[in-house]
Amino acid sequence: MKTKKSALGRGLSAILESPDTDITSRDISGSYVAGAIATILLEKIEANPFQPRNSFEQESLEELAASIKTQGIIQPVTVRKMGYDKYQLISGERRFRASKLAGLDTIPTFIRVANDQQMLEMALIENIHRENLNSLDVGISYQRLIEECKITIDELSERIGKNRTTVSNYIRLLKLPPAIQIALRDNRISMGHARAIINIDDERTQLQVLKEIFDKQLSVRQVEKRAKEINNTGEVSMISKAVLPEKYNRVKDELSVQFNTKVEIRRSNKGKGSIVIPFKSENEFEKIITILGQ
Repeated sequence: MKTKKSALGRGLSAILESPDTDITSRDISGSYVAGAIATILLEKIEANPFQPRNSFEQESLEELAASIKTQGIIQPVTVRKMGYDKYQLISGERRFRASKLAGLDTIPTFIRVANDQQMLEMALIENIHRENLNSLDVGISYQRLIEECKITIDELSERIGKNRTTVSNYIRLLKLPPAIQIALRDNRISMGHARAIINIDDERTQLQVLKEIFDKQLSVRQVEKRAKEINNTGEVSMISKAVLPEKYNRVKDELSVQFNTKVEIRRSNKGKGSIVIPFKSENEFEKIITILGQ
């Protein structure tokens, strides 16, 4: 029988199970050895500087704190050892904060050893697998994994058990104007609305459609129809995008992530074409030139 592959792939599970990050044979200069599960003073644990989640709802934290007061902490947080009785949070920041709110002095911890890149990957992957996570937070986590852990979209999709189209769709959200990102973050529009808007090339028009969504309470299907109407004047380019071979789409996605801008690949039926890398300022131009090695 074929064994089902873990959704975490070679990411979090591989790190936690690796002998290199599970040193139980000796003490690293503290009360506990790495690999142990122990109860540690909260004051001995510092926050994770790589934590990708920027906001935690106070009401949700208070509910968790109330639960912790009556039931305790069911799932230990994960920390890495930094020195003598000094630890840094890897994952479980919500439980960590709620424990402080609950007035606890100690917290059960799973002690590991991980370098900064491993720690970043562990925190990001844990964050991605949270329920009800904001779409922008997911996109930011995907982007950071690609940029800071030096992996491709295909490698990322394999590690987290998501197809590459899903990963690309989340990353594309980061290219929307700030006003639209805020509306998405605050749940004033859905990810479906945002995905429809992003197909409109002109930023000013995107913002106008956002206003229409608010004013007319447009559904996702209505916004998709509106986006097609707006793009009618560019039918030729739209058809070209639709028939672009998969390998070209893959390269386009990779370049868009690398240059942090919406890269376009145009190709005729005869195979001739061009790669367009837009920029909005002198600084963006300089960044692109630096990446190209000029």
